[in-house]
Amino acid sequence: MLPRLFSCLLISLQVLLLQGINANSPTAPASSSPPPLGDPSWGLGLRLYKAIRSGSSSVNTLFSPLLLASSLGALGEGSVGKTATQIQELLTSSSPSKATGEVGELVSGLLKSITEANGTSFQLHASSAVFTKQTPAISQAFEKKSKTRFGLLHQTLGKGDSKADLKQIRDWAKAGLRGLEGAPLEAEIKAKAGALILGNALHFKGLWEREFSAETKDRRVFLGTKYTKVVMMHRAGLYRFHEDTDNMVQVLEAPLWGGKASLVLLLPFHVESLARLDKLLTPELLSKWLEKTSVTSVAISMPKANITSTLSLQKQLSSLGLIDAWDQKVANFSGVSEKGKGKLHLAGVLHWASLELATQAGKEEAKLEEENIAQPKLFYADHPFIICVRDNTTGALLLIGALEHMEGEAFHDEL
Repeated sequence: MLPRLFSCLLISLQVLLLQGINANSPTAPASSSPPPLGDPSWGLGLRLYKAIRSGSSSVNTLFSPLLLASSLGALGEGSVGKTATQIQELLTSSSPSKATGEVGELVSGLLKSITEANGTSFQLHASSAVFTKQTPAISQAFEKKSKTRFGLLHQTLGKGDSKADLKQIRDWAKAGLRGLEGAPLEAEIKAKAGALILGNALHFKGLWEREFSAETKDRRVFLGTKYTKVVMMHRAGLYRFHEDTDNMVQVLEAPLWGGKASLVLLLPFHVESLARLDKLLTPELLSKWLEKTSVTSVAISMPKANITSTLSLQKQLSSLGLIDAWDQKVANFSGVSEKGKGKLHLAGVLHWASLELATQAGKEEAKLEEENIAQPKLFYADHPFIICVRDNTTGALLLIGALEHMEGEAFHDEL
């Protein structure tokens, strides 16, 4: 397509002009953080990502494996029997040797690391809650432990019908998204007596280690499910980078301010849907890709975007083995209620997430230095790609998503 070829030529010219580009640090990006093998956030995240993508009608997907794992971990510690076993297996799929207590401690530690990094490499606004409907008194010990270790708060639903319940939960999620209105849920939630509903809401804005520039006049074409004109961000510099020629994918690790977290972008060589790349994803392959990244001169172009997603995860979690928790007759959450009274069951797992890709760095007044970007590789993200956000201290997966569609003026190729 001629417009895309023209855009690539413009980027090549930009690279020549950016040979003396400014940067916040003259040093090369730090070594890649621990690989994802054995991490429950990566194990759960990749399996759930593939389950969502295989049957989702929405094109853009985004969720927080770490936030979800922490909420399930809290609920798992309030369950017994097969219910507890299935939650345990869901969280330990990539490391089955770990016991329930070990997984809880691990997930709690991962969540603490992300929480402590908030305000440095990124701005994070996150909320997790378990909503209850006409249940016996909730155990104070469970509430305290869930809040302190997993950031899970208890919310009581009112006496209204399912519409009133959903409005209450959506209002809560809106606050968790800093006022953003999440997309409508595809599935209806019916909370009967004894129901537990898990909710997660997260808004993430990364602050780049090195600031990007944006072209607002000459918009480029994003070749997604629809071709639209969008604002693209550009920067050339030193990044951890790898090209897998066998699988035809570029792997880029872009550090956020202070090195506390990074964005990992997976971009197919050619314009295509993400179906092929989605099927490839495993913790083993991702670990291999990340270990093979090396410091390379790269010229990056990516869309300036807000990626949002609203998910009801009952179907996908059931397909991954979480079965008994939804059944009123066999679910066993006796550790959640006071003295184990009443029959409790899981009625929904709802997830709202928002990721902002903007231009700014973390510290505008930082001293500017020059970077050597001779003969850079071209990372031109004008077509669908996968995006991950991970904690560089622990390697935990905070977010994973797929950008397949960008809102904007429709592009019509008249040639």
